[in-house]
Amino acid sequence: MSPPLPRPAATPRPTGTPLTGTARRIIRLNYGFQLLFNLLWWMPVFYAYQKDAGLSDGQIFGIQSIYYVAFCLFEVPTGLIADRIGTRNCLRAGAVVMTAANLAPVFSASYTGFLVHFLAIAAGRSLTSGAASAYLYDGLRAEGCGEHYLKAEGTARALGLAAKVVCWPLVGPLMALAHAAPYILSAVSAAGSLACVVALPRAAVLAGAQRTDAPGRTGEGRAAKRGRGSSLGEARTALRCLASSPWLVLVMVQGVAVFTLSRICQVNLFQPILLDHGISEASHGGVLAAMTVAEAVGSARPQWLGRRLSPVAWVSVLSLALAATLAGVTLGGPWTVVVLLCLFAAAAGFAYPIQRKLVNDAVPAHAPRATLLSVESIVDRAVCALAAVAVGAYLSAGRLDALLWHSALATAVLIGAFQLVVRAQTARRGPKEEAEPQTSEAHSKTLV
Repeated sequence: MSPPLPRPAATPRPTGTPLTGTARRIIRLNYGFQLLFNLLWWMPVFYAYQKDAGLSDGQIFGIQSIYYVAFCLFEVPTGLIADRIGTRNCLRAGAVVMTAANLAPVFSASYTGFLVHFLAIAAGRSLTSGAASAYLYDGLRAEGCGEHYLKAEGTARALGLAAKVVCWPLVGPLMALAHAAPYILSAVSAAGSLACVVALPRAAVLAGAQRTDAPGRTGEGRAAKRGRGSSLGEARTALRCLASSPWLVLVMVQGVAVFTLSRICQVNLFQPILLDHGISEASHGGVLAAMTVAEAVGSARPQWLGRRLSPVAWVSVLSLALAATLAGVTLGGPWTVVVLLCLFAAAAGFAYPIQRKLVNDAVPAHAPRATLLSVESIVDRAVCALAAVAVGAYLSAGRLDALLWHSALATAVLIGAFQLVVRAQTARRGPKEEAEPQTSEAHSKTLV
């Protein structure tokens, strides 16, 4: 029988360890990488761009379906690659692939060109989805600055969102000058992210690797050992970690609600909701910018939530807040909808860095971190792909309000079940166990 789950309780105020020079360099270069890698100039216009290229709606959304499936399929091998060749090298590969992916529509504005484009985007993003977080987490811990991870992760996301607010309104005028400008600029940005990765310190990777070596081994020895190891072995190790770490599985499951709700609302339902409430397409860009600002503020300042609740409890509360705002959208007028969507984005912004830190903290020592983070990404996107199918069915039947209410109820059920499991496991712990120190690092951290 699996051991009882550790209590998700907050702990005393952290000591405030100052950043080392290497830690500052890691954080700053991570900011640059996250901002440039995710700065997709074509995002606001890709639908219209593909329509202008002669693609039908069926072809456009068919490519999107293939993209989601491809992302899930790429996540496992790319996570294994990251744990085998090192997260820094994996980030390099992802940046190279992303640069090439953004150039595909420039050379071939056809169905084949866009299909190749999105398949390469899926590969590039899966190469970096777990590796970027794993590098930052291990690099800061190797420098003794692990408590700065949450703020660094949240600020990186906030800066990326702020860049989109500034750049996306320029896409229209730039397209008037050069029709392919959004894709060319996206490729330039991806190339800039490659420069940031090249400048990342190698020492952080080696120091992180040394923690899992036997006494007397060097980081280089560990890297060589990984290079000789099999990817199948890494996959088996990851599965064993999941089987023996029920807390990690639960934390991943809790994050599904945040990812699915935010993705479905901000990508699939954003325009249908606004149009359903009489908000014209000319105003959609302004609403999206306002939502992005709200999300950026939340991502940059998760510590505003305080320490009254544990991080696990905060993610549950924020998930319920996301569900409540979606349900509230069905009851209000245009201005109420805009306000609720901004609150929705802010709650998602607060939740993302906290959830990311919870998962990283829950990964057992000596486990293949990047592979496990890829597993989390697979779970999130698999559920999102199923949700996207349901969204299409609801919208085709003209039942947008029912979709929002059912999404809210499903989230409430998921979070309620999660809390019941946590409380049931905690109740099984005796007084002696309650007094013992927690072995999971996930519960020795606070929000700041």
